[in-house]
Amino acid sequence: MRAAVQAVRKRDAARVVVAVPTAAADVCAEFHLLVDEMVLMTPQFFYAVGLWYENFAQTSDEEVKKLLDRATNGEHSQD
Repeated sequence: MRAAVQAVRKRDAARVVVAVPTAAADVCAEFHLLVDEMVLMTPQFFYAVGLWYENFAQTSDEEVKKLLDRATNGEHSQD
């Protein structure tokens, strides 16, 4: 997320908003310094992001590479 924020800032975005379903309080505090607005739920007792999802399957390195290649080439996918 930090890399995404930095990338859109370099493109002179008029406003940067980060929206996530849940995050740890210390991470939220850090991102409040980097973005214009944050939309999220910060639970009082936060143990792990994965506990807040029904399916928190990991993304493979190969899938990340494929998605980055598509984004670099301007392709959009519904995968």
